[in-house]
Amino acid sequence: MATIRERSPGVWQVRVFTGRNGTGRPTQMAVTVRGGKREALREAARLESTPQRGAEGRIVADALSAWLERNEGSYTPASLRDQTSRVRLVTEDQIARTPLARLGVAEVDRWLTRMRRSGLGESAIRNRLTVLRAALQQAVVWGWITSNPAALTRAPGVKRSPRGVMSPDDAIAVIKAATDIDPVAGLALRVGAVAGARRAEIAALRWTDLDGSVLTIDSAITVIRGSGEGPEAPKLVDTRTKTAERHTVTLDAETVRLWGELRSERELYGPYVFNIGKEPANPDRIGWWWGRAREAAGIDKHWRLHDLRHFSATMAIAGGHDVRSVAHRLGHADPAMTLRVYAHAVEAADQGIAELLGSVLGGDPGSTGVVD
Repeated sequence: MATIRERSPGVWQVRVFTGRNGTGRPTQMAVTVRGGKREALREAARLESTPQRGAEGRIVADALSAWLERNEGSYTPASLRDQTSRVRLVTEDQIARTPLARLGVAEVDRWLTRMRRSGLGESAIRNRLTVLRAALQQAVVWGWITSNPAALTRAPGVKRSPRGVMSPDDAIAVIKAATDIDPVAGLALRVGAVAGARRAEIAALRWTDLDGSVLTIDSAITVIRGSGEGPEAPKLVDTRTKTAERHTVTLDAETVRLWGELRSERELYGPYVFNIGKEPANPDRIGWWWGRAREAAGIDKHWRLHDLRHFSATMAIAGGHDVRSVAHRLGHADPAMTLRVYAHAVEAADQGIAELLGSVLGGDPGSTGVVD
């Protein structure tokens, strides 16, 4: 029998009896419904007609597996692989066998302590905690538990040193070196620097993705490697971007010109920009071009292909362009992510803001007001 209670205007709580726990005490499941009473009654009817397993009978592993099953369709193959691995690693710990009804902040904290004592890195710990938090939050939505204990514990802090930014001279040198190797390689690296595209996104580009000067980035190439023995060729899957977001980027006139020249020569050989034939380019090929060009250009070996993306974003923000526009170019769903990753560029742009305000107020435009 379900009970319905309006907690606030338009917010209803539906409770249904789910059985009894090991001590014989009754257990129930609560679900929050937003809307009118009709929606609440419909949810109550659904819960009454669906066999429920009481919270006392569910363990943390149940929440993890159910959460993964619910969300697997929204992940790219690479993201699904990562999330599946993280769920598996969490379920290997004793916390996975803890009944949901008995899971508290203390149990989560002890789990974090066990991982730290085992020597696991802070980033790996944070990844596993993120998965547990998401699974338990879904359990709250489903009414399996009333609160999320993983959301109340403090995640370990990761101390990161600000990563340097490639200089314009280095970016120019490596693109020129790539062009000397192969004009197609030069275009690939130039797109990485101008559009801030990821390696997998560059590999997925088709000639038709450029309309005038506007480039559409809406897919990425995921490499599925064989799990068996032998020289099995990797499978290339054209799938969603990392953030599953479709976005457009305006290219400069020189990049558009180079694109057009190569298109007139190579489009006959296939739809993809950076490979001949019907198959897309392997992202590893873009990485191989980068390695050869970096060596030929003589720039520091610690620069990665992904640093062209950082170069693009940092130059844009430091040049005075707003973070929201930069986030759109990068394909970030949330500008807050851009702020976190490129805080150093925002700080650099702050110098220009200080000088602008000083000049408006009639001060020395070259001074920030700081006295040594």
